[in-house]
Amino acid sequence: MKTVLTHALLSAAIAGLLLPAGSASAQLPRFEELSSLPFAENRPTPATAQTLRDELLFQRATQTYLWALPLVNTLGMKVGSEKVFGAGYHVLPVWKKRLDAKTLVTTPNSDVIYAMGYVDLGTDGPLVFESPPNLQGILLDAWQRPIPVDGGRFFGDVGLPGPDAGKGGKFLLLPPGFKDTVPEGYFVYRSPTNTAFVFLRAFYQDPKNLAPAVALIEQSKIYPLNGKETARPMQFPDASGVPVDMLPIRDGSAFDELKKLVESEGTSLADSDGLGMLASIGIAKGTPFEPDAKTRAILDHAAKTAYKMSRVIGFEDVVAGRSLRIYPDRRWINPMADATPEHLGGPFDLGWRRVAGGYLDLDARIWFFTNYYSVSPGMLSQTPGRGAKYMITFVDGNGANLSGGSSYRLRLPADIPAANFWSVTLYEAENGSGLANGQPFPSLGSRDMPAQNADGSTDLYFGPTPPADKAGNWLTTVPGKGYFAVLRLYGPTAAAIDRSWKPGDIEKAP
Repeated sequence: MKTVLTHALLSAAIAGLLLPAGSASAQLPRFEELSSLPFAENRPTPATAQTLRDELLFQRATQTYLWALPLVNTLGMKVGSEKVFGAGYHVLPVWKKRLDAKTLVTTPNSDVIYAMGYVDLGTDGPLVFESPPNLQGILLDAWQRPIPVDGGRFFGDVGLPGPDAGKGGKFLLLPPGFKDTVPEGYFVYRSPTNTAFVFLRAFYQDPKNLAPAVALIEQSKIYPLNGKETARPMQFPDASGVPVDMLPIRDGSAFDELKKLVESEGTSLADSDGLGMLASIGIAKGTPFEPDAKTRAILDHAAKTAYKMSRVIGFEDVVAGRSLRIYPDRRWINPMADATPEHLGGPFDLGWRRVAGGYLDLDARIWFFTNYYSVSPGMLSQTPGRGAKYMITFVDGNGANLSGGSSYRLRLPADIPAANFWSVTLYEAENGSGLANGQPFPSLGSRDMPAQNADGSTDLYFGPTPPADKAGNWLTTVPGKGYFAVLRLYGPTAAAIDRSWKPGDIEKAP
């Protein structure tokens, strides 16, 4: 015992020299305790064995959660939505009065009309999605990867950046391994998973008249390939103003939902290594998942810890050795900051694998899915006038976190390069949902007609109280609540894509 204690004390002393004081004092005792657990006659004692078994389960569950975060994100939206609005291919909730802070979901856009639905190709078989012209959408699998389209030129997109070029049409969603003859007259999307996510957007011109955009979405139809005449009638529940939690699942119930997904997906869900990770914590197809009270408590702590770990990664501006800065002298970031017309995902493919090397960039994927959802070539377009450009900042110009109790100014230079519209939206630092600030929507943009300066620039203000005579250019913040901001340029023009136009940093008011 004396030898063990001496070793522990020596290790602690060395670590204290290598680590910051706060880190050493907070972390080392726990690691010291684990590494110093006693063995007897070169074998773990019963107490040591049980402690390490529990620790192993906790660690494996934590890492499995982080690996599965895109699934956990999808499941959070699906389970939350279906609990409130109902389930089935025919249920398509629409945020008919725009999406406000009562909908808890990662970084939604309050400046378009949203619809989000979830389908099960394993249960219902091939499904047809009929889209009217001018609707924008993405069809994604359970991992939120855009579904590949026959022909190899398109992935996930519906509308202008999709194979229909904005003319609308019939989009056929096929389940994994579909081998039958495909009928003519469809754009064919072959989903790698039975679970698919239907994400639709319609654009309005006047915030006071949302009816045309809502009516456009409600022209959508989803029905079985061979059962249009007997399909359940479409339902479009109004999701605006309805409290609903569609955030990534943040407790041990995430593992119960992953178990259901494994049962419905089988080997189509992941490769053998991924399925092995799930199996290591008791989640395998055809095997009961019935954790006892102690195991369930460990899994619950693991999920909560993993979610907090994802929040740590999600606020970084350097991830896996890559800077996410869009401009060297600004704080605005994007995970595909180095995208080009040839490589829309920058160094990534559409599944967050590094093109050079072919390996999964796990931290980059975690960074994205703790705060955001869905991606497609259309969203990443580097063609002037198409898609959107997204810029994110967590900090002010000095690198300090944005605080709800402070006042700030953001200056957008003249000639903001957005052919359609631009907006700035504020989000909760806690979970990435829209900032609940008491205003109807936590966003402000070109269609709100903010006042311009004499030189054509636009100043926006964030803080608990508006500056004098600037209420039309102000978004309120809440003391005690941290937040971050996303600047969206819809239809970015050449000055946005070549970065010759750049926004100012968010600067703290004197």
